[in-house]
Amino acid sequence: MTTATVKKIRRAFTGNEAGAEAMRQINPDVAAVFPITPQTELMHAFASFVANGKVKTELVMVESEHSAMSATVGASAAGARAMTATSANGLALMWEIVYIAASSRLPIVMPIINRALSGPINIHCDHSDMMGCRDSGWIQMFSENSQEEYDNLIQAIRIAEHPDVLLPVMVGQDGFIISHSLESVEVFDDEEVRDFIGEYHPKNPLLDTDHPYTFGPLDLQDYYMEHKRQQHQGMQNARQVILDTGKEFGEKFGHHYSNFEEFHLEDAEIGMIALGSTAGTAKVAVENLREQGKKVGLLKLRVFRPFPFKELVEAVKHLKGLIVLDRSDSFGAMGGPVFLDVSASLNNLTKKPVTRNLIYGLGGRDMKVQDLEKIFGMMEKTVKTGKGAGSSQYYGARGDD
Repeated sequence: MTTATVKKIRRAFTGNEAGAEAMRQINPDVAAVFPITPQTELMHAFASFVANGKVKTELVMVESEHSAMSATVGASAAGARAMTATSANGLALMWEIVYIAASSRLPIVMPIINRALSGPINIHCDHSDMMGCRDSGWIQMFSENSQEEYDNLIQAIRIAEHPDVLLPVMVGQDGFIISHSLESVEVFDDEEVRDFIGEYHPKNPLLDTDHPYTFGPLDLQDYYMEHKRQQHQGMQNARQVILDTGKEFGEKFGHHYSNFEEFHLEDAEIGMIALGSTAGTAKVAVENLREQGKKVGLLKLRVFRPFPFKELVEAVKHLKGLIVLDRSDSFGAMGGPVFLDVSASLNNLTKKPVTRNLIYGLGGRDMKVQDLEKIFGMMEKTVKTGKGAGSSQYYGARGDD
């Protein structure tokens, strides 16, 4: 199938509506639902598809997010293609079962509408929810806009269900900034999407009573470590599967994906790494500074787990300076979660870019084009003077310089 023959239509969608549309086309066997701002509208929209007979999904309304993930795990273990969605405190309440889903090698796909974790209570965007479970064994993808949310969810099904992976995937979109903002989204034909994701053929479903097996056993010193090693290998295998899936998606639908996107990075001297909607704002800042003769560029990180450390090093090793933006803090560490992984990735380079970390936008605080232009200027001064090199600091908080 060539790109020219794939049917497409432009729709005006919020990020939540784009996620619901992807779920409608995926048509999961089971979806467990529980409301939490700002995810609620996604499942409201999907529930309307169920009520109107546009999907065959069994919609399970539960009493908490812990129950939502528990029901999703049960459905997936039984052999169903199962999905759910949540935000922030809801993801935190799922904590125990999030680990069980990954450790049980269940290919669940879950949209996360990124929101600050309490406390104090806040309903707006940052990445502390997904970053809090970055070591849970889930593949993690971030979306710049509604189009990418839609595209990522479709690819996530293929990635999760690949026999060499069999791990759950969470797909993030920034709460309110994307989830409630109306954008133009290119939607593909239902049959083309379903042809791309294919039929689900579960491995060892519990309802296959002719071939019984043990699920969720007590796993002590004798085999626990071997099972963790297998889970680790599944995540390693996902590296190539993510790339292959992104390439095939691009060939079929015309939207090409990799671990990250490089924007004017090849000849840049000062680079920036950003996740989510901020990357879109950063592109405008880069274009503005390029017009002023500044050699700046952006690396928009799409896949955070598995972290693409080898490819990232190749992309940024020529830079003089690299500013890493984190929309969450890793309290007590040397910087935010993205900065920690970037720093570790660069560690073996003999000559490496001067790095600096800024923690920004917590609780939904805005990051404007002018802010990003200023940050590029800060990094340029750091390269020249060494002041602030290797440091991590908050940007945009009252009292900051």
